[in-house]
Amino acid sequence: MRSHHHYDLDDPEVDINPFTMLPPQQQEEEEAQFPPSSPENFNGTVVTTPPFQDLEQQNHFLSSINSNLVIRQLPSEGLSFQLWPAATSLVNLLDRHCADPTINSPLFDLFKVGNQRGHYRILELGSGTGLVGLAAAAILGANVTVTDLRHVLPNLQYNIEANAGILEVNGGVVNAAALSWGETEEMEAIGRDYDYILASDVVYHDHLYEPLLKTLEWFLLGNSEEKEIVFVMAHLRRWKKESAFFKKAKKVFDVEVIHTDDPPKGSRIGVVVYTFVAKAKARLKLKSGKKGNKQGHN
Repeated sequence: MRSHHHYDLDDPEVDINPFTMLPPQQQEEEEAQFPPSSPENFNGTVVTTPPFQDLEQQNHFLSSINSNLVIRQLPSEGLSFQLWPAATSLVNLLDRHCADPTINSPLFDLFKVGNQRGHYRILELGSGTGLVGLAAAAILGANVTVTDLRHVLPNLQYNIEANAGILEVNGGVVNAAALSWGETEEMEAIGRDYDYILASDVVYHDHLYEPLLKTLEWFLLGNSEEKEIVFVMAHLRRWKKESAFFKKAKKVFDVEVIHTDDPPKGSRIGVVVYTFVAKAKARLKLKSGKKGNKQGHN
């Protein structure tokens, strides 16, 4: 269901609660840096930890395929080993779309089901536990490459193997690969042959804004076949500084909000799902630059 709540999430003056719905370790780190003066933080919202965050294993029921995904979390290992709110929101959106792919679905123009099922090649950035990539593979019958930093891959691989039966039954394939954003060698090893790129809760640390944008430009602008690749990103806004990422992104990409979750209890905003598509002029500029480089070498 589309939310009737609307906020300009790119407005740096939007006042938000940065502590709400963070993984527990991050809640502790941020509260230590910005301690509340009472049991409530500065927005008057009690900081709580979702019960599932204390569990190492969680089942996610996918109604569209009547199956459960099993996801192992390792909270003591860090943020990449925990489930974040936007991942669940994106999975739920995919699941609802495939169960009822009507024109009212925010994903209606993106993911076709039926005859198209199984034809998609999808790349996920910052996969963490792999929930989104695994769900996309199972729900869409897609070929998915999940990526993260090298030390995260063993748990990703564990979750892939734990769901091998569900993937096989539904025609999905998932492979894991190391990807440090902005590292050309690793991006080239993965290749650009994708229809969609997915991500959830990847805009957080400001020192990673530029590497993430560089990665998106490499995949969305650099396709030699002129194929349009769509980046679908679920994001829960926590910090005003995140507006800098969107401001820079809009210089290169057409950014559109396609869905907004209703805010959870105690919060002013919910998870927002965006699409990013390369601007025609950005693609043309890159193409002209490549021609110039070739002429310079002749």
